[in-house]
Amino acid sequence: MSVNLKDKIALVTGASRGIGYFTALELAKAGAHVIACARTVGGLEDLDDAIKAVGGSATLVPFDLADMNAIDALGASIFERWGKLDILVANAGVLGVISPIGHVEAKVFEKVMTINVTATWRLIRSVEPLLMRADAGRAIILSSAAAHRCRPFWGPYSASKAAVEALARTWAGETQSTALRITSVDPGATRTAMRAQAVPGEDPETLPHPRDVAQAILPLAGPDVTETGKLFVVRENKLVDYRMPE
Repeated sequence: MSVNLKDKIALVTGASRGIGYFTALELAKAGAHVIACARTVGGLEDLDDAIKAVGGSATLVPFDLADMNAIDALGASIFERWGKLDILVANAGVLGVISPIGHVEAKVFEKVMTINVTATWRLIRSVEPLLMRADAGRAIILSSAAAHRCRPFWGPYSASKAAVEALARTWAGETQSTALRITSVDPGATRTAMRAQAVPGEDPETLPHPRDVAQAILPLAGPDVTETGKLFVVRENKLVDYRMPE
């Protein structure tokens, strides 16, 4: 599906690698100016080079999502420069540890919740007024099957993604009568550094490349999207509706 995002402003978190990197690149290919956020400066610079190579443009914003004041300042800076935000892709997240719940250190649990949940809420709060100023604001919140499977030893990550989905659905309900459309996406098992950390014995070549996942996600940023508050799953490089298990 061809998506025209000419003159759109898109914000992507966790843009220095993996799904965030390739989603940012796909948005740029479609014509959007990408505001790319991540901690890793080198990864952002690589992304900038890749975006320029396809004729796109980007603004790099290196910062840690644990810095809540920086998230607030980001919204203010976007308003001052562009006056609006068309697309939000809240992709950044951390795994924490694969461990029995009772063995998880407090600082690890708190970090997972800070980056995955609190920063997502703070980001929503910071950019919602900007998305409302767009003709067709779009927010794409990255989730995970872990939110529903609740597999043993995945407690902090599963809990954080369940919370993120709850935030997205609540936000969608609150804005249903506006032009803003909000969707959550479970990208499925993908060839990323986080997946390698979680399942170290897995052959990455058996998993979809994050480029393919990004291409599947891209249509959700388009102005033709009518659904809001839904969870989609990427399967065989396509978006499908998620069906809750009975």
